[in-house]
Amino acid sequence: MRAIVCHAPLDLRFDSQAVEPVGPRQLRVRVAFGGICGSDLHYFQHGGFGTVRIKEPMVLGHEVSGIVNEVGSGVSGYLRGQRIAVSPSRPCGLCKYCQLGQHNHCLDMRFYGSAMRFPHVQGAFREMLVIDASQAYLVADDLPLTEAALAEPLSVGLHAITRAGTVFGKRVLVMGCGPIGALLIAGLRRAGAAEIVAADIAELPLACALKMGADKAINLAKDTDGLAPYAAGKGYFEVMFEASGSERALLGGLDVVAPRGVIVAVGLGGNISLPMNTLVGKEIDLRGTFRFHSEFAVAVSFLNQRLIDGRPVISDILSFDKASEAFTLAGDKGRAMKVQLDFGVA
Repeated sequence: MRAIVCHAPLDLRFDSQAVEPVGPRQLRVRVAFGGICGSDLHYFQHGGFGTVRIKEPMVLGHEVSGIVNEVGSGVSGYLRGQRIAVSPSRPCGLCKYCQLGQHNHCLDMRFYGSAMRFPHVQGAFREMLVIDASQAYLVADDLPLTEAALAEPLSVGLHAITRAGTVFGKRVLVMGCGPIGALLIAGLRRAGAAEIVAADIAELPLACALKMGADKAINLAKDTDGLAPYAAGKGYFEVMFEASGSERALLGGLDVVAPRGVIVAVGLGGNISLPMNTLVGKEIDLRGTFRFHSEFAVAVSFLNQRLIDGRPVISDILSFDKASEAFTLAGDKGRAMKVQLDFGVA
């Protein structure tokens, strides 16, 4: 089979790989659609992010849907031909964090397309994928597999909402409206946020944010003081999600978050300096969020029931054979939101 392998920055290749055998508790899946994520782009453009670097050729991709091709002898509940969304998260289930229910912090995590450990965990952008049966989630008959492939980024947004605590009835600001931010907005709408303001520096993501449920969109490139009115009276928003990874966005948000408000940092932006006097004086909670676990099942359920419509997030679908073109397009935030690869099986 063929796989999309990153060998070095801007060095993306179609490599032939052996088809893996299927174990008793595993499924073989024909990959149907795969979404290009921000981490995939970092590997493609820069060879990694922060201290995480590619040290050997690595198959990219972790946002995929597919069709069951073979069922292991010990697996029940799945049949050949069934349509599924695939969770890329494979925690060990044994370490202290898994035992605490914090599977996203597993000490032996195997997450598709990740160079955080060595040898790297190979990704899911390949024609055939062997998965643990526990990673498979059935897709409704009327849900296109393109939308099913959004379950992973939606899960990231849902976990971020969980980290914020309750957002019911709250005034919420979302800074950064790429695919994660846009899907997070849809999740906020489901969770009962009273008001959602979206801010970004490009028109395309802001237009998508409105379709996904934002009440107002502010282009901070055109209106640099667009958030200024919300700073009055020590701040307006009770919760803020920083999904751009921008130091400027995070620091700017401190002025518009009300005392005892919560800021959830979703985007990866590297090390920054924080004005601790502001954090302390306004009693602001700054919280991180990392991946997901139980939220994947919720994400698939929301998509299956059309409680969240992810179609506005998908801007482009290109053939698997045009992977390099797709990665280049995905890196252009002025032209694309979520770019997906079509593996040609659905």
